[in-house]
Amino acid sequence: MAQNIYDKPEFFAGYSQLGRSVHGLDGAAEWPAIRAMLPHLGGLRVVDLGCGFGWFARWARENGAAQVLGLDLSENMVARARKDTSDLAIEYRIADLELVALPEASFDFAYSSLAFHYIEDFDRLVRTIHASLVPGSRFVFTIEHPIFMAPTNPGWSTDAEGRRIWPLDRYSVEGKRTTDWLAKGVVKYHRTIGTTLNTLIKAGFSIRHVEEWSPTAGQIAANPDLAEEVDRPMMLLVAGQR
Repeated sequence: MAQNIYDKPEFFAGYSQLGRSVHGLDGAAEWPAIRAMLPHLGGLRVVDLGCGFGWFARWARENGAAQVLGLDLSENMVARARKDTSDLAIEYRIADLELVALPEASFDFAYSSLAFHYIEDFDRLVRTIHASLVPGSRFVFTIEHPIFMAPTNPGWSTDAEGRRIWPLDRYSVEGKRTTDWLAKGVVKYHRTIGTTLNTLIKAGFSIRHVEEWSPTAGQIAANPDLAEEVDRPMMLLVAGQR
């Protein structure tokens, strides 16, 4: 079973204050890049894996999706998603993505945002998603970039010219990593980019787009804190097709 960190009071309180929690998709700096990767959703049956507060589920319906199933392990997340959603074509369920079973050939598009790095058995999940999609369906997801997940502590130093250096800690050693973010003892699972992409290919997906996301100059001007994302990518965005 995956760690249910989002139902710890201190973690949920901190997460609820993040920009992406308060402002939704528009509060996520990577959203424009994700949106460019999405297929036309008109008439599609969508599954959102790790749906959180339901921001993407509602956006998908606003952009033509026929129905959306949102899955999340957190009771807090699902309760908030249900509270903020009045659309009967959106359903939210509590589900552990480590163990989830999805009906075969029941969806036309699968989506996930920043959830899969919490999953230990990524291979099983990818094969489950592949079986749940009809042929030709797209699959778009984001995860923490493996480079972001494997830094040394305190994370970076500077060279003689003041440029940031991001040394890595055992990048090629995959598996469980524990970090402190919003709460102590948050468990994530580190995989290299190669393992991530090869797992998709092995399951039968074709890779359509891969982006090591970094902010635009305009985004940095509006939010200078994003400048460090140019030095090392924080997120990996992937689009595949069944």
